[in-house]
Amino acid sequence: MKAQKNTLLILLAFFSIYVIWGSTYLLNKIAVTDLPPFFLAGVRFTTAGLLIFLIAKLMGRSLAITKRQFLNTVFVGFLFLSFGNGVVVWALKFVDSNFAALEISAQPLVILLMMFFLQGKKIKPMSIIGIILGMLGIYLLVSQKELLQSEHSFVGVLMIFAAMLAWAYGSLFVGKADFPKNYFVNTGYQMLTGGILLGIMSLAFGESWSSPLGWSTQVQWVMVLLVILGSIVAFTSFNYLLKFVSPEKVSTNTYVNPIVAMFLGWYFLDEKITLQSIVAAIILLTGVYFINSNKKSFRPTRFNR
Repeated sequence: MKAQKNTLLILLAFFSIYVIWGSTYLLNKIAVTDLPPFFLAGVRFTTAGLLIFLIAKLMGRSLAITKRQFLNTVFVGFLFLSFGNGVVVWALKFVDSNFAALEISAQPLVILLMMFFLQGKKIKPMSIIGIILGMLGIYLLVSQKELLQSEHSFVGVLMIFAAMLAWAYGSLFVGKADFPKNYFVNTGYQMLTGGILLGIMSLAFGESWSSPLGWSTQVQWVMVLLVILGSIVAFTSFNYLLKFVSPEKVSTNTYVNPIVAMFLGWYFLDEKITLQSIVAAIILLTGVYFINSNKKSFRPTRFNR
């Protein structure tokens, strides 16, 4: 009975990291049409952080944290959420959600290259093939005429790439820094501090703030889904899977999320899927597969959904 229960939980957890994380691109794209991007992301992560702390207390978890741990959570909260996610939400004002998901699928490639340049880590032959394919896929993706002709779209592409650099550096930093031992509490601090920083960024950029009561019903529901499912359920599922399933199987969400995002963007937002995008996706995701097939190269960090 217990084995069946674990199997069911594992299947539900995989559904969460496949479908829920894949759908966050669509949800952010819908919400950012009505709400300023940094305000939107700030409300999402601040609310999620507070809810995580409430759940942690109800579970009897200690929220104690050292000064060093707190500073580390603030730093990675900025890298992953304030800059990483906030900038991507901003970029969704100018690029389609399916395009953003495809570009972000190259994150393992960026991490691997940053490990090479900053840590001097040797790149193995399989990973070199992955890098070549990944770069070719990215080139095909961003060189499309439909994209280049859109106003401010290239700026959106560059800002997403900058966000990927922030995630990559944060991923390397997390591997060596001191954090609270409980993943749930650690996530709560990162989301709360990252959300507060996003609020400060929102004020600095002069964004207009509004009460949730004044949002459209659609945006209200989108925000609930982003907070509860995208920020809490999916990330908890990710950490649960890491305890019971091998990391390389968990990292398969790298391939599934862009496909889910492409389908949802096409179905709900009528976003176009060009033949060049499909070819670019196949080449890019094949490159990511070659990189991830080298199990000891790195362990992907998924704080960016």
